[in-house]
Amino acid sequence: MEMVVATALGTAVVGAAVQLYVQGVGATWTVSQRAEMQQDFRAASNMLTKDLSLAGAGLGNGAAIQLATSSTIPVYGCDQAKCYLPPGATPAGAKYPQQGTTPYLYGLLTGYNAGPSLSGQPTDTITVVYTDPGFFLNCYNAVVTSKTTVVFTQPAVTSANCTANGATVQNVNDTAVGLTAGDLVLFTLGSTNIVAEVTGAITQGTNGSGQTTFTVPFASSDKLSMNQASSSPQSLASKYVASPPAASPTSGFGTRLLVITYYIDNTTSPTRLMRQISGHSPMPVAESVVYMKFAYDLYNTNTNTAAVGCQNPGSATDTCTAGSSSGLLPNQITKITVQNMAIDSSLQGSGYGQAKGYQTLDLETSVSARNLTYINSYPN
Repeated sequence: MEMVVATALGTAVVGAAVQLYVQGVGATWTVSQRAEMQQDFRAASNMLTKDLSLAGAGLGNGAAIQLATSSTIPVYGCDQAKCYLPPGATPAGAKYPQQGTTPYLYGLLTGYNAGPSLSGQPTDTITVVYTDPGFFLNCYNAVVTSKTTVVFTQPAVTSANCTANGATVQNVNDTAVGLTAGDLVLFTLGSTNIVAEVTGAITQGTNGSGQTTFTVPFASSDKLSMNQASSSPQSLASKYVASPPAASPTSGFGTRLLVITYYIDNTTSPTRLMRQISGHSPMPVAESVVYMKFAYDLYNTNTNTAAVGCQNPGSATDTCTAGSSSGLLPNQITKITVQNMAIDSSLQGSGYGQAKGYQTLDLETSVSARNLTYINSYPN
């Protein structure tokens, strides 16, 4: 009898201890899962909001850069192998907004319902454009030497357009920060702005004066359709002068453009928030991001009125809560609101006896688009 009682009591004590251990392990898993989620989400949100705050930087106040279009409209959301936006579209590639039949590049490109639908809810994409402040390409003199090539020659760092401010000017083919295929370059050629895509390897050489030169290819039929025929007045090919020295070749300077697109990739499990730069392959920012939606405030300088909370700005169905953005342009955006960006732990899988995760984090914030417009008449 004493053995039976002792065994029963021992079993109860061991059972209680095991139960406490299981609960402790479960609590540890829950805490570690939340910590991991917070770390991933903080990194993603910091990167996103930083890029949003730089939208339009270096493009000039209210910049609207006309793009070349002789046969096809330039696109974004593609790398050198394939296009990712809009999902499932044929032909693929998100087209730049047009005024009439002319495409324009702005500091911010909205993507209302342009992402994949998750759980029946369409998601947004967003694209920001700004110049690369850390690569001093603008210190070089750029000369259009053929319809598909530009030669960069490094002059004195004191040239008027140079922003190195005493820093070392990197080689155009620098292995860390130099130009590579898929990069976009904004050329300032006199009073004309031209956007072109690098399409191959860079050749280093020396000119007759002993200066280092870098020959960069901008071949036609590039993946982003920027390098179009000379029949388009905004193409790099149209600036080629065929018979120097009787006619001086077109010259100026270039600046690398960063065209950065955020979208949710649902082709993997779990889903991922992706960040793609110009014509380069997209990189994952965070896993298990399950929703992303934006809204925008705009200011109509003609009527001195604001359009607030527009999910699809510029369209007749802009969903604005106050005012109307119909007909307004992306460079009239004054504020970007992340209405909702959600990360869901249920996509992280099971662990320690848990059927699934159950935690969700949401980001809701606003970012001033200070480089898109200098209008200070914001709504109350």
